[in-house]
Amino acid sequence: MMRLTGSALRVTVFIGENDIWRHKPLYTEIVHRARAAGLAGASVFRGIEGFGASSLIHTSRLLSLSEDLPVAIVIVDTEERVRAFLPQLDELVTEGLVILDDCEVIRYTGRDTGPGESDTEGKKAL
Repeated sequence: MMRLTGSALRVTVFIGENDIWRHKPLYTEIVHRARAAGLAGASVFRGIEGFGASSLIHTSRLLSLSEDLPVAIVIVDTEERVRAFLPQLDELVTEGLVILDDCEVIRYTGRDTGPGESDTEGKKAL
């Protein structure tokens, strides 16, 4: 296994769980576009409580169950690649918050896969 380190840029997008883009969840569209753009990776995290510009608190507590919990999408890659992706976020995120911050990454590559195992595209791993 090889270990690569270096500086990177992290973009975090805060939106609502119910935000939609063309009849599907907005977070799904962002992740799929990040993948199509060749970014290193993207993860979606569902919040348990939060509020935004409206100051309305959304929570997962049973007595005040919200149907629109906060969602954070985190993408980390080189500054150049992340900044090239920002116009797509401008198009997609009409209400929400986009944060950029510098970070240092430790990335492990060369994951061992057994014979016959597939990657996410369904192709056999080399």
